[in-house]
Amino acid sequence: MTAALVLIPARLAASRLPRKPLADICGKPMIVRVLEQALNADIGPVAVACDDKDIAEAVRDNGGTAVMTRPDHASGSDRIHEAAELLDPERKHEFILNVQGDVPLIAPEAIRAAFAPLSNPEVAIGTIATELDPAFRDDPTFVKAIITPNGQGHHRALYFTRATAPSGDGPLHHHIGIYAYRRTALADFVRLPPSPLEMREKLEQLRALEAGMRIDVSMIDSAPMDVNTPEDLARARAAYQSL
Repeated sequence: MTAALVLIPARLAASRLPRKPLADICGKPMIVRVLEQALNADIGPVAVACDDKDIAEAVRDNGGTAVMTRPDHASGSDRIHEAAELLDPERKHEFILNVQGDVPLIAPEAIRAAFAPLSNPEVAIGTIATELDPAFRDDPTFVKAIITPNGQGHHRALYFTRATAPSGDGPLHHHIGIYAYRRTALADFVRLPPSPLEMREKLEQLRALEAGMRIDVSMIDSAPMDVNTPEDLARARAAYQSL
């Protein structure tokens, strides 16, 4: 496969952690920490797609690339689609990889794992999951991926849900919202209206499945820590201090 254009959507507004992308983690803003991990994945150029000049300045001050996007996007997918058109109008990159802006400890290997399923030309979107800690089986904030082996070293996604599923013996799988898109699939996706199951479960990826897009999943060893609250931020700082 050719390289991917890696994009990190970031918006300044956050109810639980104000100005979250700019939160300091051991001397650097969180968005810069994510940018560094994405660069370490070494699968292509990396840029932050943001809605505020303060984020753009923080990224550029640390040697990164930032592109300003509209402030009214409904989702990160819409934001990275605009950014891809701005950064790569000639469409040199066939693949677009969306890395969340609140995972400062995301492993480069996890980013590469999301890209891997696109080696199969039938796959429209690649993503990642890990085995779910049984303590969180019934927690709706942990999204479960209902998957089956695809015979090529990854899994095909059949459904995503906040419910405890599937039933029966065996592990559940925690979906991690990092996506690698074929460029054409991303363009198709953002043109689609929100779908019934997407609105019911409040899971954007169900829009793609309902439209018939194939999503395949790579398994990784553990979920990256995401930062949504001051308590999460304290844990991320402690983790960086221990590196």
